[in-house]
Amino acid sequence: MPFKSLLKRLLEDIPGALGAIIVDWEGEAVDQVARINEYDIKVLGAHSGILLGLLREALSRVDSGKLLDVVIRTGQNKTLISPLTEDYLLILQLGPEAIAARAAYRMRYCVDELRGEFEFD
Repeated sequence: MPFKSLLKRLLEDIPGALGAIIVDWEGEAVDQVARINEYDIKVLGAHSGILLGLLREALSRVDSGKLLDVVIRTGQNKTLISPLTEDYLLILQLGPEAIAARAAYRMRYCVDELRGEFEFD
C-alpha cells in the first residue's frame, strides 16, 4: 500500500505542514511522515484516536450524522483529523503559519485516495 507516498505528497503540498499519520482505532500508527519528532507525531495520533471516539459517541447521542472532519486550533498549531474508515483515521499536524482551510481542502483529496487503498470484505 502506498500510504507513505500519499502522506509525503500531502506534506509537500501544504506549506507549514509538520506531519501526517494514519492510526488504527486503538491509536497504533500504521504509517507516518513528519518534519517533527516521530515520537511526537505518534503520541498525537494515539490521542487523536481517543478524541475521535469521544466525539463520535457524543454526536451519535444527538443524532447529528456521520463525523466528517475535526479541526483543533491551539495557540501554536492546528490539527486536522479525518476518519478513513470506522477503524482508521488520518491526522495532519500544521504549524502556526499553515492555512487550515487550504490544508483541509487538500487533505480531503488525500483521504479519498487513502480510502481507495483499504480493502473491504
